[in-house]
Amino acid sequence: MSAANLHQMAGRVAELFEERLNVGGKTLSDKLRRGGKRLPRKIRREAAYLARAEEQARVPKLMVQIDHARTAHAYDACLRYLKPIGAGERRRTLAMQVITGIGAAVFVTGVLLLLVLLWRGYI
Repeated sequence: MSAANLHQMAGRVAELFEERLNVGGKTLSDKLRRGGKRLPRKIRREAAYLARAEEQARVPKLMVQIDHARTAHAYDACLRYLKPIGAGERRRTLAMQVITGIGAAVFVTGVLLLLVLLWRGYI
């Protein structure tokens, strides 16, 4: 794995950070610092490892210290989590969240109405 590959991998993850999390910054480590709290701990750790590997790849003597298998694993984990969802799936998810919220509100209101009617002695 060359330094160019590491830079491409980190660049792709940084692009996905910007698309999915709306996080600005120039490098992956900048974007991770700004939006890393929105990620699960495991993905944050993998992205941090990838950012460190990218920084090490800039120095040729440190390039030998990079674990390429671990870097590939970190890249795959980040891609799996950050891969953008399609527009249709996003709309369906939003519609289901709205319908679920309305249904929960109607259910709670009905239960409270029933309790008030029982308390007042109408039922």
